[in-house]
Formats: sequence, C-alpha cells, structure tokens
Amino acid sequence: MALRKKDEANLRNEYPVWIELGLVITLGLLIVAFRVSYSGSNDFQVTMEEQEVVEMEEVQQTKQEQKPPPPPKPPVPVEVPNDQTIEQQDVDFDASLDLEESLDTSQGPPAPEEEEEEEEQEVFVVVEQQPDCGGVKALQDKVEYPEFAKKAGIEGRVFVQFIVNEQGQVTSPKVTRGVHKLLNQAALDAVKDLKCKPGKQRGEAVKVQMSLPVTFRLR
Repeated sequence: MALRKKDEANLRNEYPVWIELGLVITLGLLIVAFRVSYSGSNDFQVTMEEQEVVEMEEVQQTKQEQKPPPPPKPPVPVEVPNDQTIEQQDVDFDASLDLEESLDTSQGPPAPEEEEEEEEQEVFVVVEQQPDCGGVKALQDKVEYPEFAKKAGIEGRVFVQFIVNEQGQVTSPKVTRGVHKLLNQAALDAVKDLKCKPGKQRGEAVKVQMSLPVTFRLR
C-alpha cells in the first residue's frame, strides 16, 4: 500500500492562510506609501545674477566729400636747337578772284518730279458677272497627276485661290489648303493655264478673286 501523509504534515492546508496574510500586508504597505508626503522644504532659493545692460548709440552716417580731380599737368616744352633752320616754301599769290562771277548756290541737280503712283485697282470678290473659266471640269482636264504621287498613293483635294484680271488672265495663284507639295504644284500649274473671260461690274471688266478645288484621286 502507498503511504499517505498525515494531515498535520501537509503544508498545502495552510496555503489560503498565508495568501490572505500576504495580501493584507501588501495593502497596508500601499496605503502607507500613498499617505506619506514627499514634498521637500521650501527654503531652497535661486538667486539670479543681474545682467549687464548694453546701451546702443545711434551712429550718424557721414558723407564723404568727393574732391575734384587735379588739373592736368602742362606739357613739358621741348628745346629746339638754334642751328636748325626752317625751310621756306614758295607760295603763289598770283591767283586772281573775279568778283563779277556769280556764286553757284545750288545744292546739285534739280530733283526729278515725283511720279504719281497709279492707284491700284480694287479686287472684287462678288460681281454682277463672274469670270468664266470653264468651271471645275475645265480645270480638272488640265491637271497632270505627278507620277511619284501616283506610286506613293498620295491623293486629296487642293484649293487654289487666284485673281482674274481685266484681260481674263490668271494672276497671283496660291494654295490656300494643300495636301502635298507635288499635288500643290500640279494644281498651280493647271490654274495658270486657264483661259477665262473677265468678270464685269456695271458693264466694265474688273479684277475678280476666285477659288477653285482640284481633286486628285487614284482609280
């Protein structure tokens, strides 16, 4: 049979008593610790040394007077030897002055008369009778499609602006909206070859500004 301890020798029976006793002692120490005053004596004083006062005096700004520069020194004379002789030059005083001749006070040749500038004739945009250039079809018939543009597959529409003068001639052609420089030049060449009838305003031939499209399309 296993031996059993006696109840008197078993220390575990007294554990609750010792635990309660430890708690009471701990609480008592905490209460005493909170009640004790830790404030020190108020006799400690700090003495501050007096700081030195620095007085700032306002400094008056002085202006420095600029003295004029001294005058330049006179040139030092150079002595000329007495043995040197100055060569005499013959001066001809035989020239005579004819008082009867009139002085020429003209400022040069007379200025040519200013040519009257011819008034530039007005260019019309809309007139009673528009110029007849054969229309877009006549312009398309004169267009030569550049070979390089064909091979490169370049196509599009070019707008050309030009003026038809009183004689029906095309002047001042320019591209207002282009596609490629090759197509633009081909359109300008076609417009220059147009034969037009001049436009009229009140029965008189006048300059008229026009604009036509040139279409480049590959078939």
